Amino acid sequence: MGDIYGIIVNFLQEGGLFMYPISIVLVLGLAIAVERWLFLKREKSRNEKTFQDFLPLLRTNDQEKMALFTRDHTAAISRIIGCGLDMMKITKQRADIEQAMNEGVMEVLPRLENRTNYLAMLANVATLLGLLGTIIGLIAAFAAVANADPADKSALLSQSISVAMNTTAFGLIAAIPLLIASAIINNKTNAIIAGIEMGAMKFLNVMTLNRAVEAGYPKDERRDS
Repeated sequence: MGDIYGIIVNFLQEGGLFMYPISIVLVLGLAIAVERWLFLKREKSRNEKTFQDFLPLLRTNDQEKMALFTRDHTAAISRIIGCGLDMMKITKQRADIEQAMNEGVMEVLPRLENRTNYLAMLANVATLLGLLGTIIGLIAAFAAVANADPADKSALLSQSISVAMNTTAFGLIAAIPLLIASAIINNKTNAIIAGIEMGAMKFLNVMTLNRAVEAGYPKDERRDS
């Protein structure tokens, strides 16, 4: 363990000043990734539980109780269904109700996607900082070699280039896990959004069917509609 720690410290020290901002970018990106993962995991659980608790009310077709349920719960699926129930008080047109629920989806999207786009940006910043550190290191290396003893120029240049390349390597080391985390969190966010939309569509279909039953439509006509 001590040897590994010494290698890491030596690697960071040889890379120069640009290793520090890259380290900050990496830590910041990992902190965002962990926070988003925990948040999305909690949101997924909340939405699934809320919809399961809502299903018995949906089967009763009691809109007043359903409206009370949506006001008492803060999960995204609850707010979206609440938008649909509010619109049902104004119109019975499925398209209008669906539009109101889509607007509800648009309201919850920013909260689910918040800060996720920073991960890809931080990965790019880490890569660019690594390249910038290498370029500045190479400029300094060639300037130093120009004034060095001719016999030592080759060894000095080789050593300077090796040190300068450390920043590029560290920039990539920071960028790769951030890009992977960005992809994983985006996929998890999309899965939650798909689950919310599916729950909202189930609610809308059941309410449409119940309204058809109340209107006394023939079975075949309900199926065709």
